[in-house]
Amino acid sequence: MTTLVTPEVRGFFDEATNTITYVVKDPGSPACAIVDSVLDFDYASGRTGTGSADAIVTHVTAEGLAVDWILETHVHADHLSAAPYLQERLGGRIGIGANITVVQETFGKIFNEGTEFQRDGSQFDRLFREGDGFTIGALSGHVLHTPGHTPACLTYVIGDAAFVGDTLFMPDFGTARCDFPGGSAAMLYNSIQKILALPDATRLFVGHDYKAPGRDAFAWETTVVEERTRNVHIGAGRSQAEFVAMREARDRTLAMPRLIIPSLQVNMRAGQMPPAEDDGRTYLKVPLNTL
Repeated sequence: MTTLVTPEVRGFFDEATNTITYVVKDPGSPACAIVDSVLDFDYASGRTGTGSADAIVTHVTAEGLAVDWILETHVHADHLSAAPYLQERLGGRIGIGANITVVQETFGKIFNEGTEFQRDGSQFDRLFREGDGFTIGALSGHVLHTPGHTPACLTYVIGDAAFVGDTLFMPDFGTARCDFPGGSAAMLYNSIQKILALPDATRLFVGHDYKAPGRDAFAWETTVVEERTRNVHIGAGRSQAEFVAMREARDRTLAMPRLIIPSLQVNMRAGQMPPAEDDGRTYLKVPLNTL
């Protein structure tokens, strides 16, 4: 039996967006990857900040780490990515799923982006497809395409750890919503089966935590066997038909994420802001009665 390497994982919780950013380190070298970074954003003032990202910079610098990758599990709808800020300060290549092109085409139309907005994923350094491999120092990883929440969702499997983004939450909280353009509850069910087919002891690191009722502390690490047996939405052998009915009914009750409009415009550009207009300022659009 092959023994999986255990990467060193440090989670950084962003309270404003309930997002966890991960620094994933090769245990045999200083090499690391950063998964799902956060750029602070105050919607009322339109001001950005780098406090959350600077915590990552401080950690990487203090530990003497070398960043190989800045990875996105998907185009987030609830926070802005700090990938360009981190790349400028720490290096590394920015990666996301190859179906970013589907997301760019969809939201390029919704936000009426002109022809200057490239819809080919070229804003990113690497577009990953199912089964693609990558390395963090001497540590090997591979990619599972796990759509359903969005068309471009990926799970990064690195040694005995998997970074699932919004596909799964902690067992007591359930699974991702599927009502964004390009989402599908049936597709999400199939994607989750890929994750649950990993070895039982595989550590799963979730993209968000909201403290399920009755739980006092935030948490973001679980295992395949815990999700398979205890997940309140899909555990204990729930069928696809049961899951789809539950997920679609639940999604009809959910409001849009507070930061979906700014997040999508920025994140589909790999964290870059839209081009400045002729007055030198950058603007974000609000499409009325669309989402």
